[in-house]
Amino acid sequence: MARSKRRPTRSNPQKSRERSPQLEPLTPLSARSSLTPVPTHDEQPGPEQAQEEAQEEVQEIPVQPQPTSMALEEDTCPACKDLPADLQTTLPKESWIRCDACKSWYHWVCAGNGADVDTIDKWQKPSRTITFKPPARKSARKRVQPDYVNLNAGVEADPSRWLRVIQSKPIKDDEFRRMNGSDVGLEWLENDENSMKEPIVIENPEGLGMKMPDADFTVSDVADIVGHETPVEVIDVATQSNSPGWTLGKWAEYYNKEPSARDKVRNVISLEISGTLLADRVLPPRLVRELDWVDKFWPSTRRGKGHAYPKVQLYCLMGVASAWTDWHVDFAGSSVYYHILRGCKAGISVFYFIRPTPANLAAYERWSGTELQSNIWLGDMVDEVVKVTLHPGNTMIIPTGWIHAVHTPMDSLVFGGNFLHSYNVGTQLKVIEIEKATRVPKKFRFPYFAKLCWYVADKYLRDLKAKEELSLRVLESLEALCSYLVSEVRTMERGSEAAKRDAKEHVPTDRIKDAPALARELRWRVRLAAGTTSDDEEHGRPLKKASTNGTASVNGGVKRKRSPIEMQGPETGTTLGRVQFRNFQPKGWDVVEDLPKEEETTTVQAVYPEEVGWQQRWTKWDGGPLGGDAGRQALVERKREITIKVRKIDGGLERQRIERVFEKWEWPRVSDEDVVEKVDVEMKLEDEAPSRQTDVDLHMDDQKEEATEEGQSNGMVMVG
Repeated sequence: MARSKRRPTRSNPQKSRERSPQLEPLTPLSARSSLTPVPTHDEQPGPEQAQEEAQEEVQEIPVQPQPTSMALEEDTCPACKDLPADLQTTLPKESWIRCDACKSWYHWVCAGNGADVDTIDKWQKPSRTITFKPPARKSARKRVQPDYVNLNAGVEADPSRWLRVIQSKPIKDDEFRRMNGSDVGLEWLENDENSMKEPIVIENPEGLGMKMPDADFTVSDVADIVGHETPVEVIDVATQSNSPGWTLGKWAEYYNKEPSARDKVRNVISLEISGTLLADRVLPPRLVRELDWVDKFWPSTRRGKGHAYPKVQLYCLMGVASAWTDWHVDFAGSSVYYHILRGCKAGISVFYFIRPTPANLAAYERWSGTELQSNIWLGDMVDEVVKVTLHPGNTMIIPTGWIHAVHTPMDSLVFGGNFLHSYNVGTQLKVIEIEKATRVPKKFRFPYFAKLCWYVADKYLRDLKAKEELSLRVLESLEALCSYLVSEVRTMERGSEAAKRDAKEHVPTDRIKDAPALARELRWRVRLAAGTTSDDEEHGRPLKKASTNGTASVNGGVKRKRSPIEMQGPETGTTLGRVQFRNFQPKGWDVVEDLPKEEETTTVQAVYPEEVGWQQRWTKWDGGPLGGDAGRQALVERKREITIKVRKIDGGLERQRIERVFEKWEWPRVSDEDVVEKVDVEMKLEDEAPSRQTDVDLHMDDQKEEATEEGQSNGMVMVG
């Protein structure tokens, strides 16, 4: 393989002094020192003058004499003699290359063809054969690349590009709710089914329970309090990329310049101030503190200075005029509070929102991190874009998962923060999946998200054990959280070694000793609290596969280590129920008693179910009239079963009453002739004709399946 190198031509006057007279004198370029003037061909120094100069230089820089042959070997190459005499003294000879045939070293300028020596892999001088190195490997993944051609030419990207695009796009004015600060609380959250589903604007912060610096607080004050040498991430608006090497002091100096004196439009959106003196002057709204998972569930003994925990609740955002933050969803789908401290009266923050519907989130996933992000306006890929203008003193709360972009027409100073909560965990986890799919770096994800989820699960499990009442919205969110944690547990049990290790590292062992048991028990208790009457997982969710080795399976056909069996208590002999979880056993009932079955047969005047929408009509039937004179006599067989369950608990007992009703409706069939003449002739029934029956069974226990099959051919089954 050809080897090349760059090195300065070695020379010193001592070599010139000891050169053998038989050898041809070296050219001035190769023989001179870096401090020796180069004589012209017309003014060659005489032998005595050269010897005097050499002696003076030897006294200044003592050098051990070297053989003349070594000096020639290091300063010349076999091809030097082939160059014209005038070029031998003018061409630079710093790049060398070795011939792969004779292993001799050559000046590339003497023996080469003018190509870049760094791109050559193999080279042979006699045959003039050159093999170039293969090009560097390039990833096939699409990435958003800066426009280096324009940057090299001094042409910067336009920071106002999307602002001009917006002018030609359909943008809707917002209809979001304006609220008083005193109305934004847990009572509103529990009683309003639309709460925390759309952004809200609080025009006056009074009553929010929030603390902010005075209105005359400036960016210079931020630098003075937090520290002028504090590093800060600055965004170049034109390229939407980070500008390295910035400190708060440098940023304050840039911010305080006149807009015309700023070299670029820049933005700061990620200065987290927790643990600084400025944090003592900022307090999030009361509702945020009451909902925030970090405040509620992360142990207080593991927060603060010296501890690693999610620091995302206190941000200081500083934007200059014309700054633009491109479309994004806050990490982990976290909600946001946003308070504008200062700015102009015309409004200094303009938000553009996209609702987080499944279709819009899918469009955002396709757009984010691809070449579309540089060329396509995301609003063209979704159903609608909504515009909200905020003024100084306004506060806005942005719910989970809302896609948004921000424009600041004037210089602004904003305080805000992110928080996760228990009212929309499903969307939060959906955003987590989008972040994984688009390969968002861990640096830009919610810190310690998985560990925080385990803390949340541990607290809610203790609440459910203590019979705490939870709203339906919270239970639905906990169901999504349980699915996420159970998937983490399955990774610990069945994943690769690296995946197992990563999943286990996220479990906070200071609180949780058995993560698999906790996740599965929480899922069981959440389903029970949400109204699932079954005591085991098998009835709580439809089975994915009928059986595995003869046993019903709830995990897609993979048989558990311990099959579900009926267990008897060691002392009382009570039924404990089926073992569905590896490390958890539901509490059994002390008494389970079935009351005697009740059976009766009656006739009811009802309309035959053949009109459009009969399914909904019969499903919602509450026992009232079913058609009056327009109906026909139907024979109804009704069976009722009642089961009573009782067990003792601390301080009392629990009693469960289960009632099952099975109905079979049958109408005699009408002959075709009577149907034709039904206007003039009284309807007659043919006893010999087979009956028409329809079966519907909306709520039956597994023990009633045989009864259902008996009435499958000709009847209608209803649930009372």
